[in-house]
Amino acid sequence: MKAYVFPGQGAQFSGMGKEIFEQSSLAKEMFSLSNEILGFDIQKIMFEGTDEELKQTKVTQPAIFIHSTILAACLGDLFQPNMVAGHSLGEFSALVANKTLRFEDGLSLVYKRALAMQKACELEASTMAAILGLEDQIIEEICASIDGVVVPANYNCPGQLVISGSLWAVQQACEKMTEAGAKRALILPVGGAFHSPLMEPAREELAAAIEATHFSSPICPVYQNVSALPVATPDDIKKNLVIQLTAPVKWTQIMQNMLADGVTEVVEVGPGKVLQGLFKKIDRELITSSAQIS
Repeated sequence: MKAYVFPGQGAQFSGMGKEIFEQSSLAKEMFSLSNEILGFDIQKIMFEGTDEELKQTKVTQPAIFIHSTILAACLGDLFQPNMVAGHSLGEFSALVANKTLRFEDGLSLVYKRALAMQKACELEASTMAAILGLEDQIIEEICASIDGVVVPANYNCPGQLVISGSLWAVQQACEKMTEAGAKRALILPVGGAFHSPLMEPAREELAAAIEATHFSSPICPVYQNVSALPVATPDDIKKNLVIQLTAPVKWTQIMQNMLADGVTEVVEVGPGKVLQGLFKKIDRELITSSAQIS
């Protein structure tokens, strides 16, 4: 059983996608189409942009999506998934790869998502923090005890959970986490509180766009961030995709469920190797690799 997984924000790097572009005429067509859909030269930023340029949410999200989905398309008949999943933003890449969404529709939704999230970030000082070496239940209890918006946002792997919320509430939570025995409680260099109630304005904006977009029946189930369960019904996929913006990413649970469902090989499609590393923390014997076009 083979799973293909797609990375989220943070995997970007200058030069991303250039190698695929140089190897494939299909990639060249899709990059050109991407520039046309977005109305600016995303290809140039991906190939030559500085780290600062690539870190902007409105650039990062479409860039990672473009890299991942073009790579999946260029795999052609080699792309034979039994299941797919994507970390946060990566869920959109997974849905294009498993034929739920057309590339054009997926890119339009990702760009709307990025702009809506950027706008929501500007409404209130907010941030995220990585908590290492503390049990999930203790983190959840500490978040619930803070008189302000701070929630678990990314269950990345056992012993690694990211919290999200208003700046002062996250800072207060980090102090309590350290007192409770966390190895590290590290404020992350992000633009705002992703996967928290502070993303509600973005969720409302994205909901309308998702509802207006056609979703097809997928070629294989997608393990969605919100439920961590395999989903294959377009209406359910839509619903979960909307909820995703304000709900936690249950990546630990997705990995555990995939392993329980018999996955024997995981292929990461897109920039970086973060997701392979997370899987290895649960099962060191699992076969993992990065997708490559021949």
